[in-house]
Amino acid sequence: MTRRYWNINLEEMMKAGVYFGHNTRKWNPKMAPYISAKRKGIHITNLTRTARFLSEVCGLVFDAASSGKEFLIVGTKKKAAYSVARAAIKARCHFVNKKWLGGMLTNWFTTKRRLQKFRDLRMEQKTGRLNRLHKKRDAAVMKRQLSGLQRYLGGIKYMTGLPDIVIILDQHEEYKALRECITLGIPTICLIDTNGDPDLADISIPANSLGISSIRLILKKLVFAIWEGRSSYIRNP
Repeated sequence: MTRRYWNINLEEMMKAGVYFGHNTRKWNPKMAPYISAKRKGIHITNLTRTARFLSEVCGLVFDAASSGKEFLIVGTKKKAAYSVARAAIKARCHFVNKKWLGGMLTNWFTTKRRLQKFRDLRMEQKTGRLNRLHKKRDAAVMKRQLSGLQRYLGGIKYMTGLPDIVIILDQHEEYKALRECITLGIPTICLIDTNGDPDLADISIPANSLGISSIRLILKKLVFAIWEGRSSYIRNP
């Protein structure tokens, strides 16, 4: 496998609707270099540029994964939640797909405590201790805590420190996560629509961040590159 070839083609991107942007009235002028046309009040993203950016990003994440870097994928839109979890698990990445809890990275000390609580509750559930509690009220409270922690922290339960790279699937939707990464100096790769700001992320991929088919396609390419990099790292640690 050569890392230069990621099977990115314009026809596939067309079918996935990667080129659809936002309403022309809601655009960010900074996105002008990535827009090729207007159609029925909608901006159309230049797919040739998007393909080139995506190919370059695939090469970058391959290199990062092959050197053992840790990734966090953030995508909390309801319709994309399952795809985010599935893609992240396949590539052995951490993920947040339900809700970004404020301070998840910038207040890492608190997040670590929550993760430890999560691990403790999971162990108590696994060993059956939760079901053996004498007070049913206590058991119910702990089960609710476990359910909440699983929902919001389940995707980062194996994360022992800050991630090396964060992949954000919608700049507007995940702005809080992006700001925390900027504050901490964590490199970001961001899917950015025509209403976004390409200057905020370290690397931007201009594409439709609303359509589930577009998100799935971008994820598919990135995850494949990360998986290939992980495999290379395992073979040559």
